[in-house]
Amino acid sequence: MNDVINNFIEELASFKSSSNLFNQYSYELNVNSIRRNNLFLYLQQMANLKPKMLLVGEASGYRGCRLTGVPFTSEYILLNGLEPIGLFGERWGYQKTDEFEKLWKEASASIVWETLVKGLYIPLIWNAVPFHPFQEENPLSNRKPTKTEIAMMGKVFLEELIQLFDIKIIIAVGNIAESTLKTMGLACQKVRHPSYGGKTMFINGIRELLAS
Repeated sequence: MNDVINNFIEELASFKSSSNLFNQYSYELNVNSIRRNNLFLYLQQMANLKPKMLLVGEASGYRGCRLTGVPFTSEYILLNGLEPIGLFGERWGYQKTDEFEKLWKEASASIVWETLVKGLYIPLIWNAVPFHPFQEENPLSNRKPTKTEIAMMGKVFLEELIQLFDIKIIIAVGNIAESTLKTMGLACQKVRHPSYGGKTMFINGIRELLAS
């Protein structure tokens, strides 16, 4: 399995960043080696847990996966870990890059993992576009991925993960993730995105899905 995970990450790293899309796994920056290793550790832990559910977000955000390399995490979550479910944490080898001095937090990631930890359920989590789309000339911003980016960079990696983990259920987190998955021809259920006041609806949606 480790070889398969390494090959998957190498495929991610092969994509070049552009003027408004950052590939946090590429070999263009030395610090990306930490992000590649964080993703390897995450996929390795998930392979041991054998999840059958996949939560899919829209794209990597500048406060989260763009910094850590792991979808729906922040540097705070990555380093401190989630002890009730034994995921993440420095003791497992997860690291923060030295790109920024501050330890970043990300609100949506905190809500997602708080909900999952309470339910003691750990799905695989990924983004429809695994890289970070940003407003040109403002790398610390987010933007909606284009249809071209979704077509070129989204479907192939999602399909590989679905096959690799033998995923049975796909959950879209938010409307954009849902429409992206449908564009890819992937059947899914949807929960409300936790941002912009959607926390309660996200929590209730996840609880209903886990209960079923």
